[in-house]
Amino acid sequence: MKHKVRNLLTGIALIALTSAGYAAEFDLSPQQPGRLKAEPNAEAIAAIPADFKFAADGKFTVAVSPWDPPIATYATDGATVVGVDPDLASLIADSLGLELNLVATAWADWPLGVTSGKYDAVISNVTVTEERKERFDFSSYRQDVLGFYVRTDSPIQEINEPKDIAGLKVITGAGTNQEKIILEWDRLNQEAGLAPIEVQYYDDSAASTLAIQSGRADVEFNPNPTLSYSSAVTGDTRLVGVQSGGWPVKAEIAATTRKDSGLADAITIAINGLIESGLYAQTLERWNVSAEAVETSQTNPPGLPKT
Repeated sequence: MKHKVRNLLTGIALIALTSAGYAAEFDLSPQQPGRLKAEPNAEAIAAIPADFKFAADGKFTVAVSPWDPPIATYATDGATVVGVDPDLASLIADSLGLELNLVATAWADWPLGVTSGKYDAVISNVTVTEERKERFDFSSYRQDVLGFYVRTDSPIQEINEPKDIAGLKVITGAGTNQEKIILEWDRLNQEAGLAPIEVQYYDDSAASTLAIQSGRADVEFNPNPTLSYSSAVTGDTRLVGVQSGGWPVKAEIAATTRKDSGLADAITIAINGLIESGLYAQTLERWNVSAEAVETSQTNPPGLPKT
């Protein structure tokens, strides 16, 4: 699942807007004064295999693909990568007693980089799949969540199941998991005698936003992080429901490491330590993605089935 959405805050270091009764703040400065720090986790450090060779001594080298906030994007200096995934990578590095070496990487390049040992891990919105598990190990840290967003004054209050979208005009991404889900929901509805939906596709977020605000569309169904970020910044939309990116199967986002390298268990322990300490929840809240929290990190959880 990958849906390109235009960067909403190019060149803006900090925006604070009031929406639905709360202030949303997003710091895109390279300094990141609000980034949290963690103490070394002795259990996680002990779980690092004695023969594991890090890409750089004393450092945790992590690949990340900067595409859009709040997951990962370039800061206002045009070079530093910031977002929820870089923040979590930093906390994991702290927990492992290592210095974070964050490397901006094209999405297509991370698999070879991880298998070759160029990167110790990739922490960049990678969904666990059974096919990927044949080549990589995983430590889950976020749910793969899709969100339903409507205009703030929309009469729609909840979308939790197929019947809730009957007769609506729905924006989604062409050729994506979310499109497959929404079309399957529509098929189920029509079998049940409910009104069909009208699916709409747009090339960029500006066009989608205009369609929602003008009433040409009722709801947008796309990856939750970017829609949540836009909602918090503009105050023009609100969340009315979420679904797993692998519906009806649960899908999770995970830190990805070389298969059988042994590092995954250490990272899983580190993430669970962050969950227990509260640093994990605070970090997700900082970037407005609390809806994607996992209760527990797992090593190699069930992935999306092969197609």
